[in-house]
Amino acid sequence: MTAIKHALQRDIFTPNDERLLSIVNVCKAGKKKKNCFLCATVTTERPVQVRVVKVKKSDKGDFYKRQMAWELRDLAEVDAKDASKENPEFDLHFEKVYRWVASSTAEKNSFISCIWKLNQRYLRKKVEFVNVSSQLLEELPKAEESVPSGESQSVAGGDEDALDDYQELNAREEQDIEGMMEVCEYAISNAEAFAEKLSRELQVLDGANIQSIMASEKQVNILMQLLDEALSEVDTIEGKLSSYEEMLQSVKEQMDQISQSNRLIQISNTNNGKLLDEIQFLVNYMDLSKGHIRALQDGDLSSPKGIEACINASEALLQCMNVALRPGHEKLMAVKQQQHLFTELRDTFARRLTNHLNNVFVHQFYRSSCMSLPGHDQSSTLSQHTAELTLPKHSPLHRDLLRYAKLMEWLKNTQREKYDGLSRTYVDYMTRLYEREIKDFFEVAKIKMAGTTKEGKGNKFGKTLAHLKTMSMYILYGLHGSSGKLTGSTSSLNKLAVQGSSSRRSQSSSLLDMGNMSASDLDVADRTKFDKIFEQVLSELEPLCLAEQDFISKFFKLQQHPTLGEVESDGGVPSRQPPPGEHRHSMKDMVRLMMNKIFQSIETELNSLIALGDKIDSFHSLYMLVKMSHHVWTAQNVDPASYLSTTLGNVLVTVKRNFDKCISGQIRQMEEVKISKKSKVGILPFVTGFEEFAELAETIFRNAERRGDLDKAYVKLIRAVFMNVEKVANESQKTPRDVVMMENFHHIFSTQSRLKISCLETERREAKHKYTDHLQSYVINSLGQPLEKLNHFFEGVEARVAQGVREEEVSYQLAFNKQELRKVIKEYPGKEVKKGLDNLYKKVDKHLCEEESLLQVVWHSMQDEFIRQYKHFEGLIGRCYPGSGITMEFTIGDMLEYFSSIAQSH
Repeated sequence: MTAIKHALQRDIFTPNDERLLSIVNVCKAGKKKKNCFLCATVTTERPVQVRVVKVKKSDKGDFYKRQMAWELRDLAEVDAKDASKENPEFDLHFEKVYRWVASSTAEKNSFISCIWKLNQRYLRKKVEFVNVSSQLLEELPKAEESVPSGESQSVAGGDEDALDDYQELNAREEQDIEGMMEVCEYAISNAEAFAEKLSRELQVLDGANIQSIMASEKQVNILMQLLDEALSEVDTIEGKLSSYEEMLQSVKEQMDQISQSNRLIQISNTNNGKLLDEIQFLVNYMDLSKGHIRALQDGDLSSPKGIEACINASEALLQCMNVALRPGHEKLMAVKQQQHLFTELRDTFARRLTNHLNNVFVHQFYRSSCMSLPGHDQSSTLSQHTAELTLPKHSPLHRDLLRYAKLMEWLKNTQREKYDGLSRTYVDYMTRLYEREIKDFFEVAKIKMAGTTKEGKGNKFGKTLAHLKTMSMYILYGLHGSSGKLTGSTSSLNKLAVQGSSSRRSQSSSLLDMGNMSASDLDVADRTKFDKIFEQVLSELEPLCLAEQDFISKFFKLQQHPTLGEVESDGGVPSRQPPPGEHRHSMKDMVRLMMNKIFQSIETELNSLIALGDKIDSFHSLYMLVKMSHHVWTAQNVDPASYLSTTLGNVLVTVKRNFDKCISGQIRQMEEVKISKKSKVGILPFVTGFEEFAELAETIFRNAERRGDLDKAYVKLIRAVFMNVEKVANESQKTPRDVVMMENFHHIFSTQSRLKISCLETERREAKHKYTDHLQSYVINSLGQPLEKLNHFFEGVEARVAQGVREEEVSYQLAFNKQELRKVIKEYPGKEVKKGLDNLYKKVDKHLCEEESLLQVVWHSMQDEFIRQYKHFEGLIGRCYPGSGITMEFTIGDMLEYFSSIAQSH
C-alpha cells in the first residue's frame, strides 16, 4: 500500500498541488467488485481545501486516473456501521449516500480517523460520525498513513504545521489558559490588548532574571580566581613532567643499545646452532667409515663374512647417496668431494660385483652341466633317467646364489644397466641349461610312453641320449659341433618313439574296436602306465618352475615389497624416490618375461608329448584333460599370474581340443559303421564301446575339476548312439528292427543304471521306454495269431456284437453256431499248439543274440500274451455260448507246461 500511495502522490496529486494524507482500497457494496481507491487530500496553497478523491486504475492496467472528487465540507455524515465489531463496510453521505466496502477494517479505521482529524482542523461545520468508536476518534493516525516530511510543509509561509505533527492541549494546559483568560475578561474580545499584557509580563520576568544573574557576580569572580590558581598548578606539573621525560629519554637510548646488543648475540647464537646442525647432519649422514670403504674396494665376495661386510657397506653407501640434501648443500666443496667419492666407490664396487657374479654364474652352470657330461658315469645317469623319469634339481645353485640377493638389490637401485646385464646373462645361461635338461627329460618320457624302453633297446637309447648330451655341452660352451647334429639325434629319438607306437597300434582307438580291447596290447594297464608317466612329467615340471620363479623373485628382488630406495632408513633420513618402473605390475611382467625366456621349450615339449600320447591312443586325452586341469587349478591357487599357470593354461587348451576331437572322432565312426547283411546284428560295437568309454571316463573323472566337459561329451555321444542305433535298425535286413532296438536299448539302459551317470538320467529313462516299447512290439508281431482260425472265428463274433446282435443270441447265427465253434476248436489240439510254439521259439532264438540274454524275457512275454488271448477266447465263449459246455482242447496249465518244456529242451 505504501508503494501505491507514493505512486498516486507522484503521478496524480503532486501535479495538482495536493498532498495525499490517507488512502483506502474499496469497492462498491452489493455490486461486482471493481476495486478503486478513496484518497483524503489537502491543497498546498491557501486557503486550504480538503477533498475526498476517487482514483481508479485504467482499463489497460498501466496507470491510475482521477475519476471523481468531493469537497470535505459537503460531507454530512460518516457511518462506520458497527462501533463494537470489525466491519469493513462504511457509508459517506454527500449529496447522496455512497456505500463502500474496504479491503480491510484497519484501512477503513485509518481513513475515518484521518477524515475526523481534517474535519476538526479545517472545517467549522462539523461532520457527524455514526457508529464510530470514541477511542478511534481520540487517536492520531498511525505512522504508515503519514505523508513524507518534505510534503507536509506549508507552501505559503511555512507557519502551517504538518498534519501528522498536530497535538491537542492536555488538561493542565487547558486549565492554565482558561485561568489566564478568566483574569483578563477582554482576552476574547480584545486579543491585541491581551497579547500586549502578556508581553509586558514577559519583560518583567526577563528583568528579574538579569538582576538575579548580576547578584551572583561575586561568586563568579571567586570561581575565576580558583580557575587561575588551578592553571598555575598545571603549569608546574607540566614542568616536572618535562624534566622527567628528559631523564627517561636518556635511559631509553641506553636500553635500546643494550637491546640491540642482545639481539645481535641471539642472532649469532642461532646461526651458530644452525651451522652446528648442518655440520652434524653432513657428518652423520654423508660420512662413510673406513671399514665400509675397504669392504667396497677390496672386500672378499667369496666368503660369507666378506659378503656380509660388503652388504653392510653397500647399504651404508646407498643411504649416504640417497640423503636428501638441504638447499645450498650441493654448493659446498666438502659435499661435492664426498659425492665424488661415493660415485667412485659405487662404480668400483659395481664393477667388482658384476665381474664376480658373472664368474659365479659360469662356475655354477659349469658344475651343473658337468653332472650330465659323457665322461661322468654315463651308464648310471642313463639308468637313472630311464628308471625314475626325474628332472635335475637346482636348489644348491639357488642356495649359493641367494647369498648375493641383497647385493643384487643394491645393484638394481644404483647401477640398473649392470643389473639388467646380469639378469640377461643369468637368463641366457639358464635357458641353455634348462633347454638341454628338459629336452632329455621329455625324450625319456616319450620313449617310456611309446614303450621302447624294453630290454634289448636300452643300449641304443643310451647311446642316443649320450650323444644328445655331448652335443648340448658343445652348444652351451661354444665348442665345435652344430645344432644340426642335435636335431638329427632328436629326430632319431622321435623315429624310435613312432616305431614303438606303430608296433603296438597303427591307429588311434575308437569306440568301434574297443570290443577287442582284451586282446590288444593297449589295455587298462597301458593306459594306467601312460597316466602315471604324464602325471610324473607334470609333477616334475611344477616344482621346477615354481622353484625357479621363487628364486628369480628373491635373487633379482622382484617381490611385492618396498626396496631400500623406497623407504626411510633407521635414522629417519628421507630417501630419494625409487627408480621409475618399480611398480607391482612391472615386477610381475619382469618375472614373467624371464620365466618365458628360461623355459621357452616347456610348452613346445608338452604339446609334442600330448600329440604323441594322442597318437598312441586318442583316449589318452581323457587322462591328460583331468591331470592338466588339476595342475592348472593348483598353479592358479598359488599364483594366477605365474608362468606355470599361464603355460599350463595354454597347454590345457590343446588338451581340451584333443578331447573334443576324440569325441567328434567317435561320433564320426558311429555314423560310418557298416553292418553285415548275412549275419544278425546283436549288440552294436559302438553301444558296447560307449559302455566301456563310460566306465573308463567315470574312473578317470572321479572328483575331477573338469567334470562338466565329460558331461557335455556324454550327452553328445549318447545322442549319437541313439540316432545310429535307429539308423542300423532301419537298415537291418536279417534281424528285425524291433530286435535291434530292443537289445541295444536294453544294453544302454542297463549300462546307465549300473554306472548311475546323473547327467544322462533323461536318456536312461528314454532308453528304458524304447526297450519296453520294442519288446512289446516284437512279441506281438512275432507271436501273431497262433490259433489263426479260432481267432478269425471270434473276430466274426465280435463283429456281430458290434453290429448290435446281443451276445447270447450270437449262437443262433448260422456261421457262428455251436457246431461251427466246435469244428474250429477241434483243429487246435494241444499237440499242434505245442508244435507251433516250438517253431516260434526257434525263430526267436535265431533273431536274438546271446550277449544280451533276452531270450527268456521275450519267451515269458510271449507266454503272457498267449495266455491273454486264451482268456479272451474263453470269455467270449462264456458270454456268447452260455451253458453249451464248449471248452478249448487245452487248458492254461497245459499252455504253461508247453512253454516251460520248450524252454528247457533248448
